[in-house]
Amino acid sequence: MPSLHRQHFMCFWQPSIRLSWAVIGVLVLASVAAVLAAIAASVKCVLLLLLALQIYAQWLRINQAQQPRLRMGLKRTAQGWQMWSSQTGWRPVQLRADSMAIPALVLLRYRYPEQWFYRSAAVPFDSLAQDSHRRLRVQLKFSRRRWQAVK
Repeated sequence: MPSLHRQHFMCFWQPSIRLSWAVIGVLVLASVAAVLAAIAASVKCVLLLLLALQIYAQWLRINQAQQPRLRMGLKRTAQGWQMWSSQTGWRPVQLRADSMAIPALVLLRYRYPEQWFYRSAAVPFDSLAQDSHRRLRVQLKFSRRRWQAVK
C-alpha cells in the first residue's frame, strides 16, 4: 500500500445550513437571556439590536449557502497543502497542529505564507459528501508532514 504522503487528495465544501440554523438558535437563546437579564434598558436595546443583526446575517447566509462564491476547497499534493476559494483560487497554506478532525466536524486551522496570523474553517459533516469528509479526516490524522511549513 502506498504511503499517505505520496497520495494526492482534494475536496470541496459548501457552507453548512445545519450549522447556520444552530447559530441562529444560540442567538435566539442569547436574545432571551438579554431580555431576562437585570441590566439597563439602553444596554438591552443595544444588545438586542446587535443580536438581531447577527441573526439577519445568518439568515442571509442560509439563503445564499449554495452560491459558488462561498465554496471552499482543500488539496494536498507533493508540494504540500493548498486552500481554494473563488476569490483567490489555489493558495498554499500551512496547517496548524490544533486542527481537529472528529466524525461530526473538521476544524481546519491554517495560515497563508505571507500572513503571520492563522485562520479557521469549519467543515461539518453535512458540508460535503460522507466519503469525502471521512477521507479528509483520515488525511488530517495520518498525513506525515501535515504541519510542515509551506514550500
